[in-house]
Amino acid sequence: MPVQLTVSDEVRALAPGFHHIAIEAYDLVNAPSTEASSALLDDAVRRLTERLDGRAPHEDPHMVDWRAAYTAFGAKPNRTRNSAEALAKRALSDAGLPRINTLVDVYNAISVARLIPLGGEDLDRIQGGMRLIRAKGTEDFVTVAAGEQVVDHPEAGEVVWCDDEGVTCRRWNWRQGPRTCLDDTSVNALFLLEGMGDHAGLEAAGAELAELLEKFIPGARLNVRAPE
Repeated sequence: MPVQLTVSDEVRALAPGFHHIAIEAYDLVNAPSTEASSALLDDAVRRLTERLDGRAPHEDPHMVDWRAAYTAFGAKPNRTRNSAEALAKRALSDAGLPRINTLVDVYNAISVARLIPLGGEDLDRIQGGMRLIRAKGTEDFVTVAAGEQVVDHPEAGEVVWCDDEGVTCRRWNWRQGPRTCLDDTSVNALFLLEGMGDHAGLEAAGAELAELLEKFIPGARLNVRAPE
């Protein structure tokens, strides 16, 4: 059954231009990074470089809109970057893009090439529906620090994704909690593409992601949900 995704009225008021596409994928077989998934990441960096044409990632119009949304809920965009800007910045640095596993490589490639925040969640670890809200500040965010599991809390007013168990992603899409991350045991996943404004290009990005998932994981069953 599709997981329910809701965006609170408070978030809608904060960022009227926000919209998202969800792709549910079933019967996945995740695997370590391959030469093909690594080549996909290399090509994503090339596409990003062409798109930016000498600009920094934060100067791209889509990233400008995301920075405005982050500023609106009290975050400092130079310190707390949305996931697409942070990944693009790393892609253009000496460190380059990490190779993690096939699923993560595929969605990271789309995020970098198209400058769209894009995350993957393990569907079987999501408790109830997922909600995008402005936090009260008391919600639990389970993360890892110095190798140990710790419980943190978002700031009051911060935009977070959460489920019935707690926060799954801090500051909109800045930091995902480890509980719902995709790993080598994941067989069902939710991919969430997030956009600001009309120039986000979510539909094309969603179509490309679906095509790549079918290419890299033959037999996967996909459910592409309409933009919301």
